[in-house]
Amino acid sequence: MTAQHPPAQRARRRARIAVATGVSALLALTACTAAEPEKASDVSFELTDATPAPSGELDSFTWSSYSEPYSLDYAYAFDYADNQVLANVCEPLLRLNADYTLTPALAESFAHPTPTSWVYTIRDGVKFHDGTVLTPADVVASFNRHLDPAVGSSWYSVFQNVVSIEQTGDRDVTVTTSIPDSQFNLAMGGSAGVVESAASLESIGADYGNSTGGVNCTGPFSLTEWKSGESITLTRFDDYWDKDLMAKSAEVEFIFMGDPNARVNSWKSGEVDGGWMVPLDAIAQLRGSSVGDVYFGMNTAVNDLIVSDTDGPLADPNVRKALLMAIDRKGLISAAYQGIGTTTDALTTESVWVDASKAALDTAFGGLEEYPYDLDAAKKLIDEAGVAGEEIVVATAPLGTDFSVIAQTTVAAAQAIGLKARIETFTPSSYTTLFSDPSAREGIDLFYTVWYLSSPDPLEMYGVLRTGEFSNYGNWSNPEYDAIVNEAVAIEDPAARSEKTAEAQLIANDQLPWLPLSESPVTLFMGKRITGVAPSINFLYYPWAATIGAS
Repeated sequence: MTAQHPPAQRARRRARIAVATGVSALLALTACTAAEPEKASDVSFELTDATPAPSGELDSFTWSSYSEPYSLDYAYAFDYADNQVLANVCEPLLRLNADYTLTPALAESFAHPTPTSWVYTIRDGVKFHDGTVLTPADVVASFNRHLDPAVGSSWYSVFQNVVSIEQTGDRDVTVTTSIPDSQFNLAMGGSAGVVESAASLESIGADYGNSTGGVNCTGPFSLTEWKSGESITLTRFDDYWDKDLMAKSAEVEFIFMGDPNARVNSWKSGEVDGGWMVPLDAIAQLRGSSVGDVYFGMNTAVNDLIVSDTDGPLADPNVRKALLMAIDRKGLISAAYQGIGTTTDALTTESVWVDASKAALDTAFGGLEEYPYDLDAAKKLIDEAGVAGEEIVVATAPLGTDFSVIAQTTVAAAQAIGLKARIETFTPSSYTTLFSDPSAREGIDLFYTVWYLSSPDPLEMYGVLRTGEFSNYGNWSNPEYDAIVNEAVAIEDPAARSEKTAEAQLIANDQLPWLPLSESPVTLFMGKRITGVAPSINFLYYPWAATIGAS
């Protein structure tokens, strides 16, 4: 298989850049000494998989969002702000649970009768928010949008091997792929698998998914009001098909609050009941205020530096290794994340290796080359590569203090081993274009991301790094790696596939097309008035707001 570029990139956003904000630690920069982030007071944390069950229902609750969604069109829902809302309104064929397993949702069942076909049996009796009934035709129409170059779906890569999407029975839809593609079905628990009313898609047209046109889906909440720049209000859908997941609140209001201090103050005052992605420097004061609780949950994200120019000084893998070894990552976790996290040398977390074999896990994580903080070894690699004095440019944006801490640490690390380095600051919106527009990355060697996976399979990450893939931002290319990933994609058995994926992880670990920095848990705040949600990264795809009720 040869990975292909997706079609037209209108509105395509790879903005997985969110956002640990508000850390107060500062960094002492020097041009010729090691990058040593100033130590902050680390915060203790413990992972939890659930919050106390609700005692009853609510009339309403409020929730903060660090940003207004760009769109609620599932074809463009590719970021935290979009998906945390969309997950409660629109549903995919499968459901991604808090432990990252997949179970049936709008598809009552599915079959895989041939290596290149997936047959989905659509659940009977499901209604859209306008009262019309879900049919296979809605699935066909929804999925075909991903193949339409005029749409420019952010999820095109999921569909890049699809050759047809057809209704093949009263309740069946068959998706045929050009090659055996294990990843297609695994993606049906995310936004790529969302089903919208075909009639609504046609009638709403160009305004579909925006604050004017809205959406018409099947989730436990319907979209009732979108005040541009202010808030989104969802209302419980009384005809929701899954009676076990009926919303416990009649209404939920998402309030857009870009200022992290404003979010924290709104929680402390009780003006807003909760929110994801807690500003890390506020955790101690929230814990001590008796206004609510902070929870830490499962994540699939790795904090990375993306190497966006593999033709410059970072072309040599040994230079990339040297830079990683020059970054005091343990100190960085203290400075940028208040100690909430751990260092990693892999681009995936173990949480996404859901059905992996023990042998695969042993290889994938036990076989990793480690890159300890070692300036002398790093300087030696720079000297051997002959790149001393060459310049790299690190992009950053005022999206959170972690962004500035990481950018400054990286520059100081590069300077400490003999490279020149400087920071180029983007506005938040222009930083987003680094993920979508190759011209925006011209002259940039590195930029920071918090990259999460949307399916329970580490191969999703390594598929991104194949030659020619849209999110292979540095155009890194390794034929051996491509062959291994392509072979893995075709392996149906997850345990066997994981062992091939482990080989890809080791190559990425050796070549470092992206520099892994650390892992951090999902953070959640809930005030005393509400409870019931599982603190997991699946909040981007699971209707989590439906589980929240009175404490």
